[in-house]
Amino acid sequence: MDVKKTFRARVDALLVMSSKEQAKSRGIRQSMSDLHIWAGLLVGWILYSMFLTGTTAYFREEITRYMRPELVAAVPPPAAQVVPRVLESIRTQSPVTTQVSITLPTERKPFASAFWRDPQAPGRGFHNGVFDAQTGQALQVRATQGGDFFYAFHFNFHYMSAIWGRWIAGFCAMFMLVAIISGVITHKKIFTDFFTFRWGKGQRSWLDAHAGLSVLGLPFHFMITWSGLITLMVMYMPFGLQVLPSPDDRAAVTSEMRFFIPAGQPTGEAAILVPLASLIQQVEQRWGVDSVGAVQVNHPGDAAARVIIARQQNQRVSTTPQYAMFDGVSGEMLQSKDSSGPAATTQGVLYGLHLGRFADIVTRWLYFLVSMAGTVMVGTGLVLWTVKRRARLPDSEKPYFGFRVVERLNIATIAGLSVSMTSFFWFNRLLPLDMVQRAAWEIHGFFIVWAGTLIWAMVRPAKRAWMELFWLAAVLLALLPVLNVFTTDRHLLHSLRQSDWLFVGFDLMMLVFAALHAYLAVRTARHRPRAKSARRKGVATRQDAVSLDRLTPGERT
Repeated sequence: MDVKKTFRARVDALLVMSSKEQAKSRGIRQSMSDLHIWAGLLVGWILYSMFLTGTTAYFREEITRYMRPELVAAVPPPAAQVVPRVLESIRTQSPVTTQVSITLPTERKPFASAFWRDPQAPGRGFHNGVFDAQTGQALQVRATQGGDFFYAFHFNFHYMSAIWGRWIAGFCAMFMLVAIISGVITHKKIFTDFFTFRWGKGQRSWLDAHAGLSVLGLPFHFMITWSGLITLMVMYMPFGLQVLPSPDDRAAVTSEMRFFIPAGQPTGEAAILVPLASLIQQVEQRWGVDSVGAVQVNHPGDAAARVIIARQQNQRVSTTPQYAMFDGVSGEMLQSKDSSGPAATTQGVLYGLHLGRFADIVTRWLYFLVSMAGTVMVGTGLVLWTVKRRARLPDSEKPYFGFRVVERLNIATIAGLSVSMTSFFWFNRLLPLDMVQRAAWEIHGFFIVWAGTLIWAMVRPAKRAWMELFWLAAVLLALLPVLNVFTTDRHLLHSLRQSDWLFVGFDLMMLVFAALHAYLAVRTARHRPRAKSARRKGVATRQDAVSLDRLTPGERT
C-alpha cells in the first residue's frame, strides 16, 4: 500500500514539474502560434473566397469579354469622335435624360460603356449599356456581370447589403493582418524554410508549402491586406466626415478621393450643348493624347449643363480624380483638378496598388501569380489545421464534431469554389440569351452549385469528397473549351486562326487549371495517412500513471 502511495506521489510530482516546465517554455512564439492558428482558421474560409475571386478580378475586363463572345474587338477611334456619337445615341433613346456618364474604350476593353438616368423611366430610371466605338450605336450582347461579379464579390459578397459585406470583408482583413504578423513571429526559420520542401512528409510537407508560399508573396500579402482596409477607411472611421458642418463640405472631401460630381438642379431653360469634341481636344492638349478616361454630362440641353472630363486612371498608380469641368453651353472651363491633398493622395496610391489598374500585361500577371500564391497559402493553412489534428485523433474514422465541421468547410471552400466558379462560365454559355434576369441567374447558379458542393462534402467520406470535387472541377474546366464549340463561334481553332489571343489564352488557361485539379485529385487518392508516432519517452501522462498504478511493485521494476 505504501509502495502504491509513493509511486502515485512520484508520478504527480513528475506531472507538476512537466507542467511547470511547459509553462516556463511557453514564450511569445508559442502565444503567437496560437493566435496565428485561430486568427487564420476563424475567417479562413471567407479569406480564401476573397483571395481567389479577388485574384481573378485582375483580369476582370478579359473575363467580361470572354463572357460576351458576341463582341468583336476593333481598334477604337479617338475619344473626340466616340463621345459625341454615344451621347447622341443615348439622347435618341432617352431624350429627357438628366445625366450621362460615358467610359471611353481602352486596349483591354475596346468598347464604350455608358450609364445614364431617365427620370421618366420606371423606378429610379438608371440604365447602362455597351456601345460600338465606331458608330456609337448600342450593341446587343448577352446579359452578364462577367468579371465584375468576381470583383464585387471579393469585398461586397452577395445577397446582402454592400455595407454589411464591406464590414465583413474589413473584419476578415484585420484577422488576416494579425495572421500575417503572428505567422512571421511564430516561424523563426521562415526564410530558411522557404528553400526547403520535404515532399510526401504529411504534416511537414503542408507546413513547408504554407511557409514557402507565405514568404514568396509576403510584402504583397501585407500590402494587399493593408491597402484593402485603407480603401474603406472612411466607412470604418467616418468620424472626420461626420463633424463637417454641411453636406457640401462632405461632398468636397469625398471628391478629393473619388470622381464624384453631383448633377445639380436644372434651370428649365433650353440651351444647345457645346460640341464635346472641342472640349476633349482641349483637355488632351493638357494631359496628352488618349488620356481621357470618361466624360460626364449633366443636364444636356439645359442652361445649367455641365461637362466633366476625367483623366484615365490606368496611366498612373493613384486613383485620386483628375478632371476638368466646363460650362455645357459656353464651353468655359469652370474648374480644373490636377491633384489632391497629401492624405487623399496617400489613400489613392494604396487603393491603386490594391486594384492594379495601372499595370501592363506583365505586371498584371505578376499580380495574378503572387495573389494566387496567397490563395494557396490560405488554403494550405486550412488543410494543415486538419492534417495536424487528425494525427492526434483516437480514431481517425470517428472524429469529433468540431473537426468534422472544419474538414467539410475546407472541402466546400477549396474544392467546391473551383467547381462553382467554373459553373459560372457554363451558365453563361448555356442559359437562353433572352432569359429574363439572365445575369442574375448566372450568379444564382454559382451559389446553387457552391451550396451543392457543401451538401456533397457533408454526406460523403472526406477523402472521397475531396477527390470527387477535384475531379468534377477538372472535368468542367477541361470541357469548357469544348462547350464553346457548340455554343459560340469563338472556339479555340477559330480564335487561333483569327489571332484572338484573349480567347486562345482563356481556353488554354482552363486546360492548365483542369490539369492542376486532376493532379490534386490523383494526389488525394494516393495519400495514405502516416502512422501515429510513438509516445515520446520520459514524458509521463495521467493515462500512464493509471496504467502503472495497476501493476504490482515487482512488475513496475
